[in-house]
Amino acid sequence: MSRKKFVYAIVLLVIASALAYLLFAPVPITPEAWTPPAAPTLSGQYEQNTRLSTVEKLSVGDGHKPEDVALDAQGRIYAGLEDGRIMQLQPDGTHAAVFANTQGRPLGMVFDRTGNLIVADAIKGLLSINPAGAIKVLATEADGVKFGCLNDLDIAADGTIYFTEASYKYPMSQFAIDILEHQPNGRLMALDPQAQKPRTLLRGIYFANGVAVSPDQSFVLVAETGKYRIRRFWLKDPKQGMDDTFIDNLPGFPDGISSNGADKFWLALVTPRQSLFDKLLPRPFLRKVVFRLPKFIQPAPERYSFVIALDSQGRVVENLQNGAADCYAQIANVVERDNKLYFGSIGEDTVGRFSLFRH
Repeated sequence: MSRKKFVYAIVLLVIASALAYLLFAPVPITPEAWTPPAAPTLSGQYEQNTRLSTVEKLSVGDGHKPEDVALDAQGRIYAGLEDGRIMQLQPDGTHAAVFANTQGRPLGMVFDRTGNLIVADAIKGLLSINPAGAIKVLATEADGVKFGCLNDLDIAADGTIYFTEASYKYPMSQFAIDILEHQPNGRLMALDPQAQKPRTLLRGIYFANGVAVSPDQSFVLVAETGKYRIRRFWLKDPKQGMDDTFIDNLPGFPDGISSNGADKFWLALVTPRQSLFDKLLPRPFLRKVVFRLPKFIQPAPERYSFVIALDSQGRVVENLQNGAADCYAQIANVVERDNKLYFGSIGEDTVGRFSLFRH
């Protein structure tokens, strides 16, 4: 065999091996087919704009990916980082210092009425951190099932903690795999003030994410990231224990949601919908092929700022965006305080702050 033919044979063998791997190699996911509704265009109530071009970026020191933010009664800002640290900033956004370290991945964070920071930690479970930074584990399982990946929480007026488990199957470090698989691996749970253990309220959620209790305490909202929608679980009669859809077919992947305590729910859309990914969702075989591709080739979040506000009926009443290269991107959490919005992100190394009164 000539040298040229030998080289061709080697190239063909490599191509055949790569193709066989992409088509037939075993994968740990079992994708479910789902045909999403056609994505809404960024027009009308979702009209593209640059309102978030004035977001301030507040340093959290050497930390990364401050996914969730919370504010205490004194207006100090807290951010949970990917290395387990929770940073505290002064109300003016300066003097970042370590408040506590969960040694896990703090995601959802809300202060209770007594000043304890309640944390949904993706690795350590449901935690309570007192004002001195001492950590207490509240729960690591519900209904006999150990938590896989806690995500977010909110606290009702009676002290009940409502929180989500994004996936019982995949850890937070593999959240993209859960989205790609598209199986109902998440649940909504509650820990009552006098209870020793949480109870499961709602199962079968496609990547359960942000949580917000309504101001009148009649329902709790849950962001179902994998279905591009917000679900509502009723807490009071006549629909107590039932759930329905609060808003459907969102133009992006819903992440954190919070109530401003009055007339709005702020919702972070961590990245806009991707037409390629939507086309993959009805095709489980192709999603297995995508899983086998190198990570840098797989679909990834777009750098974009996207936050909307919803009224008590699920109608869009605010639309904040920015698509510039230097935008505060991949907003994962929104908290309103004193006419300002505070943002957490899975793509930034800072906390975002945005003044509403300027607009």
